Amino acid sequence: MRVVVQRVKSASVVVNAKEVSNIDKGLLVLAGFEDDDNEEDLNWMVGKLLRLRIFDDADGLMNLSIGEVDGQILVVSQFTLHAKTKKGNRPSFIKAAHPDIAIPLYNRFVQRLKSESGTKVGEGIFSL
Repeated sequence: MRVVVQRVKSASVVVNAKEVSNIDKGLLVLAGFEDDDNEEDLNWMVGKLLRLRIFDDADGLMNLSIGEVDGQILVVSQFTLHAKTKKGNRPSFIKAAHPDIAIPLYNRFVQRLKSESGTKVGEGIFSL
């Protein structure tokens, strides 16, 4: 499992010119899964995301977590995080989980974030 996390003032997902999800201040999480990812990986990543201290405190230091700033989370599936680009000019996505594995992992990841964060968790649309 790989994620890219970005602190945002706001974020949204637009599909076919229609907004499907949005958040205010919080975290944008691009999440990519591998075939061998498991519940332990999901639990670890959820815990890590909820504990990351990347929001400014009163002194301007990155010292606060998502829960401490009443932030929101937007999760977007992103299989390209597993691209292999060392050989040739065409990326390989062989390490990315097949949809029959990735979709349930993505759904469980989002559900865990919702249940453990106590905040709004938006999500993109898993695209095939």
